[in-house]
Amino acid sequence: MRVRDDDLDAVTTIDHDDGDIGEIKDIVGFHIRLAHGACYRHFTETFTELELTQKQVSVMWLVADHPGISQIDLGQRLRMDRATTMTIINRLQARHFLRREKSPTDGRKQALYLTPQGEAMLAEAKLAIREHENWVKSRFTDAEVKTLVELLARIHE
Repeated sequence: MRVRDDDLDAVTTIDHDDGDIGEIKDIVGFHIRLAHGACYRHFTETFTELELTQKQVSVMWLVADHPGISQIDLGQRLRMDRATTMTIINRLQARHFLRREKSPTDGRKQALYLTPQGEAMLAEAKLAIREHENWVKSRFTDAEVKTLVELLARIHE
């Protein structure tokens, strides 16, 4: 299977072999990487028709939740560097999903808003996210999902 990396042109070929992997089977980070790969592949398959990446959906969702958010604040909240943030915003603006305006509170900042096309695309993306989330969560009980989220948050916060 070939997988396209978020907002990069790199494509990775993934081979699957259930053979003995030795001591690495006890490495937590290894299992996190495998889980991330499985989730990423499913997300990519789910979003093929929308032609959106995980980061693009996250940006659109955050802008919808915080109309007028600055590019800097958006990048910080999503833990993305300025160059990545700018690239994603430029791509979404080119597709007419986002618009930039001068910030009403700070003329040095750009305020971000979804366009009507962006709102419609985000609504479609949210349906696909629900499908993807159902796929992920189907492996766990509700209590396990809550615990998993709490445990993963310890790593990234």
